[in-house]
Amino acid sequence: MTFLEHLEELRWHLIRGVIVIIVFSVLAFAFPSIVFSKVILGPSEIDFITFQWFCDFSKWIGTSFLCPEEMPFILQSRKMTGQFTMHILSSVVVGFIVSFPYFFWEVWRFVKPGLHSKEKGVARGATFFVSLLFIIGTSFGYFVVAPVSVYFFANYQIDPSIQNEFDITSYVSILTMIVLACGLIFQLPMVAYFFSRVGVLTPALMKKYRRHAIVVILIISAVITPSDPITQLAVAIPVIFLYELSIIISWRVARRLEKEHQKFMSS
Repeated sequence: MTFLEHLEELRWHLIRGVIVIIVFSVLAFAFPSIVFSKVILGPSEIDFITFQWFCDFSKWIGTSFLCPEEMPFILQSRKMTGQFTMHILSSVVVGFIVSFPYFFWEVWRFVKPGLHSKEKGVARGATFFVSLLFIIGTSFGYFVVAPVSVYFFANYQIDPSIQNEFDITSYVSILTMIVLACGLIFQLPMVAYFFSRVGVLTPALMKKYRRHAIVVILIISAVITPSDPITQLAVAIPVIFLYELSIIISWRVARRLEKEHQKFMSS
């Protein structure tokens, strides 16, 4: 295939992926009572499942410290197009998250024919694991990081006379940023696996720059989350764990490559 033929092939893969995103986005837009009221506004409600888990755990250990009592804030739309814009944005985000496995599969279908047989073996199951990590990451962002962030800012007051009245655009933007960022950050083990297979990354290198990586993780957590230390730690700690897991993955890959090399040399 020529370069233009490759571009044409890529264009159709992307078009099919975008069509699926649009279909799910339209479905999400058509059911605002479910998508917006239950999903988007869920972390802002005191009866959200995460807060119920915290409360049950708090009662189990014999205290009420982790049991939230109220969400002292209200959401407002200060722009004429505010609610309509946020309705569209939230629908597109939901459509993208739901259709991400198919979208990645379309991109993978374009990339896969250009790989050698050995490279195809290395990347076997890529769609499944990338999609799985994305779902785990977005779920972590939605059920853990987002409600903790909302609760922190809802109860944060420098003076009792100042009431918290958040704009709906700010709420939805922060929620979507947290969820999508967590979904992408959780791809770290897959990135480590592929770079280790091609020899760019080694476990010794990851161990050597562990402290630097932790600093970078903290910086990224501060950028993608609201500026409160609780939320930053809620994101940073799992990512640090994923970094340590990536070291193990890189070590296993290096060990397998060494065995393959020894087998090749002996033959």
